[in-house]
Amino acid sequence: MEIFLMILMFLVLIGISNMIHRFVPFVPVPLIQIALGIAAAFVRSFHHVPLNPELFMVLFIAPLLFNDGKRTPRKELWKLRSYILLLALGLVFATVLIAGPFIHWLIPTIPISAAFALAAILSPTDAVAVSSLSGRAKLPPKIMHLLEGEALMNDASGLVAFNFAIAATVTGYFSLPKAALSFFVIAVGGLAVGAALGLAVIWFRMLLRRLGMEDVTLHMLVIILTPFIIYLIAEELHLSGILAVVAAGVTHAVERDRMRSASMRLRVVSDSTWSVILYTLNGLVFLLLGHEIPGVINQIWSDPAYNNGQVIGYIVLITAVLILLRLVWVWLSTNRNIKSAVLTALSGVRGALTLAAAFSIPLTLADGSPFPERALILFICAGVILMTLILASSLLPLLTREKNKATAGQETHDREARIRVLEAGLQTVREEMNDENKEEALQLMLVYTRKLQHTRLAGTGDIQGAWKATIAIRKMGLEAERAVAEQWLGEKRIAPRVAEKFIASLNKVELLLTSRYRPRLTIKSLWRQVMRLLKGGERPKHPAMSPDHPDWDEYKALKLAAIHAAIDELESMERTERPAALQAVVADYRAMELYLCNDRMWSRTVRKMNNERRELELKAIQAERNEIQRQFEEGEIDRTLASHFRMDVNYREANLFETQAMDQGESV
Repeated sequence: MEIFLMILMFLVLIGISNMIHRFVPFVPVPLIQIALGIAAAFVRSFHHVPLNPELFMVLFIAPLLFNDGKRTPRKELWKLRSYILLLALGLVFATVLIAGPFIHWLIPTIPISAAFALAAILSPTDAVAVSSLSGRAKLPPKIMHLLEGEALMNDASGLVAFNFAIAATVTGYFSLPKAALSFFVIAVGGLAVGAALGLAVIWFRMLLRRLGMEDVTLHMLVIILTPFIIYLIAEELHLSGILAVVAAGVTHAVERDRMRSASMRLRVVSDSTWSVILYTLNGLVFLLLGHEIPGVINQIWSDPAYNNGQVIGYIVLITAVLILLRLVWVWLSTNRNIKSAVLTALSGVRGALTLAAAFSIPLTLADGSPFPERALILFICAGVILMTLILASSLLPLLTREKNKATAGQETHDREARIRVLEAGLQTVREEMNDENKEEALQLMLVYTRKLQHTRLAGTGDIQGAWKATIAIRKMGLEAERAVAEQWLGEKRIAPRVAEKFIASLNKVELLLTSRYRPRLTIKSLWRQVMRLLKGGERPKHPAMSPDHPDWDEYKALKLAAIHAAIDELESMERTERPAALQAVVADYRAMELYLCNDRMWSRTVRKMNNERRELELKAIQAERNEIQRQFEEGEIDRTLASHFRMDVNYREANLFETQAMDQGESV
């Protein structure tokens, strides 16, 4: 039960970390999750389970690397293959050979073989941490592909070097030819077994389909189990399980491309399922990392044999050597300019894999004596992980920040991104068109076509300023509408239930516009709700707010008065930096006024057409949101531009909600 509660708490913390990130977007999610993991470690009633390195590798690293193998662009990796190998193999072994003796010189109590082991587990970059950098740091695509390819490959080389160094420390024996041959067998064997098993899984799924077993749930179960089974088989054969799952992921990506249209439903379910799995596993990796750090630090911090300031100095110096060595290696081996080399060097963050490997260090040597400075090695690993994450998170966004975003190149990029978003909505309308909604679909397609033409000709301009101004102006209109409702309620010109529905509608519009609102309840309406709860009564049900509703005339009069008040308030603004935004909001209000006053709009035939049009437009809006999220996740647009695109979508959805509320209404 305690383990279950711990897992449940970690899942809750994953959700909380993303909520916190919403308010402090300048702090990366991994750092927030590490901080929450550290905080959870100090909760006395919170159950603590020691990190099991083998379980951690198979449960977290295997599926994450399998997915990275599936998603990483193969053409780009193939073009960068020589550079990736130079980083994944050459830099790892150079780090071991150079940083190892430096660590032994810096801390003589760590034997040279143990120093090599520490350098080995500090050499691989973390694939999960690397992928988290793309959210804020807009790294060039070539550098990002290089980092992804390196992170997929260098885990195996680092762990093999680590295992041989640990064996040399424990037994006192080391053979370079044997180590080199063993590394070749482990690496190549892992790739071969992973590719073969990946093809076997694909063949098995195709066999199931030939037998008529098209059940999506069964196929998803096979796909989910694939990385775990392949990793365990490879490790059982004493080969690299990490490279095996990467090879299997690449194999599945090739099969996915060749059979892109074979089962659209399976693709949709697979993408949705994996997104949930990866979202959870990524969060758990960093939460577990943070959860283990206090225990690691406390061993050294509370030991009088160590000078805490000196130990922190060790971490700073070792981190500096690792970054400097990486900088020089990248600059010399990949022929990059100094800025690209600096970006690549700072992007080499260490992660949970380093700490998991450190926990696998045995407690004793072959003669039964304690492993030398094991606690200090764990402390250094934790410190280097935190320092590389903090440096990358703070410096990379500054180095990749564009000095002048209003350049022609930036405008072209933003315009193309905006076109892709609109095209996603247009494509959805085309796919949803049928005989019943053909007229409404054609009208909506015409709207999208005009937007696309306008975007292509006029560009995107200052999206940030335009949409901020538009939403600010619309919120001023909402304030004017609220004031009318509160005034009419105070003068008893409308029933409280009508005012309650009207204000709830305004709150919903504000929520759609800004993702937050401040509900304003009158004392009477609040008292009514409290009494209703105390009496155990349900909310009274009334017919929908339409011309057939007994309160319709009251509601319509209030809405028209509110619209007029909003227009008067906005037109009284003498000067504005955004006259186009002001005119657009006023035009929307006048359109709502015409909609309310047009009796033809309330015929059953027209209302049915309106409903079909709204349903199509909502689906198109959701398609736009999906495309915005896709571009953001794949690094095509940054967080700021994605936020501005969402403002546009939210504004149109808010207008759609208002017409829907007037046309259909909700129970009052």
